[in-house]
Amino acid sequence: MKTPAAVLYEMGVRRPYAESGPLVIEDVTLDGPATDEVLLEIVAAGLCHSDLSVINGSRPRVMPMVLGHEASGIVRELGPGVQGLKVGDHVVCSYVPMCGACLMCRSGAPSLCEPGGRANARGTLLTDVRRFRNPSGRQLNHHLGVSGFSRYTVVSPRSLVVVDPAMPLDKAALFGCAVATGVGAVVNTARVEPGSAVAVFGMGGVGLSAVMGARAAGAHPVVAVDVLPAKLRLAEEAGATHTIDATESDPIEAVREVTDGGARYAFECVGSVDVFAQAYAATRVRGSTVCVGLDHPSRNLTIPCVSMVAEERIVRGAYMGSSVPARDIPRFMRMYNAGTLPVDLLHTHDIELDGINEAFDRLADGAAVRQVLRFDRD
Repeated sequence: MKTPAAVLYEMGVRRPYAESGPLVIEDVTLDGPATDEVLLEIVAAGLCHSDLSVINGSRPRVMPMVLGHEASGIVRELGPGVQGLKVGDHVVCSYVPMCGACLMCRSGAPSLCEPGGRANARGTLLTDVRRFRNPSGRQLNHHLGVSGFSRYTVVSPRSLVVVDPAMPLDKAALFGCAVATGVGAVVNTARVEPGSAVAVFGMGGVGLSAVMGARAAGAHPVVAVDVLPAKLRLAEEAGATHTIDATESDPIEAVREVTDGGARYAFECVGSVDVFAQAYAATRVRGSTVCVGLDHPSRNLTIPCVSMVAEERIVRGAYMGSSVPARDIPRFMRMYNAGTLPVDLLHTHDIELDGINEAFDRLADGAAVRQVLRFDRD
């Protein structure tokens, strides 16, 4: 079948993207689902900083690629052998396909699925195949097993979580990455206790979700750090008790002052080793610093090792918020429906496919949080 899609042929193209056009909109060929594969109609896809990191080259991926990983849609066709899904199901995509059999899956950490991670690095589905071709017949890679910037896509059933059809799919898409990653980092990775002092660095979609998660966990104070006043205003709506503009004051000293000596938990949600070092320095003795953002693979973190021993500090990463998608995406949706997670404030723009390059300019400039590509408006 033919489907319109946004294809990235080259990373590191100059900005503004509205002029250079790194994402090429074209009708690509999509093969139908084979054994253990699903044809999915994408209804909505969020534009995430992780997509931008592929475009600008700070998160290298195999090229060319049909981009997009935070998405929701409707199951339209099942390949042979697919179980647990039916045509018409409303689903949210997980950007790690989870085999269910490897050591990580069996030990309760499916977001670190080993075959899923290898497939994502190769740009294939979990079945080690590619289903897209461009108009000249060139094979196109899949982005994290999803490729949500295509009206139709083929995915592994292990990349899908069935959700309540009462949940609007434009909202549901955000739970696949921003909410799962940010809230999950707080409640799954760090396991923040009520009354703990929390600082979150970076108020993008993931950082704002971490603020929501911290407030829902009963943390106090909840300190939001950013360089853009508009983002800090959103952080207040998300549940931050204090905000710090890092352009106006030293964020380390400001966090220490607000938290009476340092945060018990700090979350780096920017994707910068420099910001991570700030977050680490802003924690107290026995504090935990959780790295959620992804910097370029060549960038290394330098922190004083003696403080980890003498002050029993903890440093750890959180991928996909250490989530179990089949458990956590429905759980976080229930929290949203109960009014605990104000996810709507993440959704700042709706876009169509032909406006996607301009939308990534807005994201790079910090002028948007989550822009949602809506295929249901075609």
